[in-house]
Amino acid sequence: MSEFNKDEIINIIVSDTKKYLEIKSQHEELDLSELDFSGLNLKGIDFSNADLSGSFFKECTLSEVNFVNCDLTSADFTRSHCEECDFSESLLNGTDFSYSKVHFCTFSESDMAGSVFHEADLTDSDFSASENLNACRFDEETIWPDNDKLPDEFDSQYVMDLALSGDDDSTESVDSY
Repeated sequence: MSEFNKDEIINIIVSDTKKYLEIKSQHEELDLSELDFSGLNLKGIDFSNADLSGSFFKECTLSEVNFVNCDLTSADFTRSHCEECDFSESLLNGTDFSYSKVHFCTFSESDMAGSVFHEADLTDSDFSASENLNACRFDEETIWPDNDKLPDEFDSQYVMDLALSGDDDSTESVDSY
């Protein structure tokens, strides 16, 4: 994809689906890392098998987007609205969905370690076959789907991480000699 700059790639993806699919067919794994899709409306885009690590989807509206087998490491979906998107078999380590609405999405066999869901609404999304959901970060404002759409071992009840709670007023002083 080096024949296009980042703005040209984004423009092709958004406005010329036929050309994008032609380019995609020529690359086994498409490098779309660190692209900024912030604020865009993306519907029916096929990102499958792409490297989208470090990409920005902040405040996007995403509908029926295919993220199957994507590297979404450290991607930013804050304040986005995802509906009927497929994140199956994707690497979502450190991906931030804070303040997002993620409805009717699938996360089957996705690695969720380090994903962030602060104040996210995950209503009706399916995490039941996701991996490492216990290693994600969320808060008491996170809205999880029903238990049948969560892994058996996952506890959706928020427990404050004591390591993040800060120091208390009782500090030990050390005498120096």
